[in-house]
Amino acid sequence: MHNKTRIMIEGTIVAALAFMLSLIPTTIGSSFTLSLGMIPMTLFALRRGVKPALLSAFIWGILHFPAGDVYFLSVIQVLIEYPIAFTFAGFAGLYAKKVQQALLAEDTKGARKNIILGAFAGTGARFFWHFIAGVVFWGSYALWGMNPWIFSFIMNGVSGLVTAIVTAIVAVLVAEKVPQLYLPKDGILVRKQSE
Repeated sequence: MHNKTRIMIEGTIVAALAFMLSLIPTTIGSSFTLSLGMIPMTLFALRRGVKPALLSAFIWGILHFPAGDVYFLSVIQVLIEYPIAFTFAGFAGLYAKKVQQALLAEDTKGARKNIILGAFAGTGARFFWHFIAGVVFWGSYALWGMNPWIFSFIMNGVSGLVTAIVTAIVAVLVAEKVPQLYLPKDGILVRKQSE
């Protein structure tokens, strides 16, 4: 099987897994949520790098449409919250090369640091777009007449922070127990971010 095809199939499977995990109810109240799908997406991003992760995360966002799991206020809001926001989760892959180098060098501390940075980068990039949508489109639904900027910052900020922390913890535990998951058997390590 061609290497690019293998990576695309792997990314599609990860997107489906991330979507299935997203269906597990973790919402507290009207807006606080823990996005379990960020865990496999971050692992994949740190294994394969930015480009494959962006494509996989895009598929994750698109899977919400056929499943009917889309909150619709307007076309622009839907585009921001699904294809755009979810695609940005792939930015965890910016740290893939550093994680892989640290693991190969048996630098546990360096691997742990870059896994945490990757988890926060991907989650932060995704929830930034949810924050923007929260201000622009969901602001009129803010509880207690709260300022939309503050409401969206609190709701999306807490959700993003909790998601990033849980994702980072799981990703670090995986690296400590099964570091090979970040080092593909096909030998295709992340060499350059531009590739």
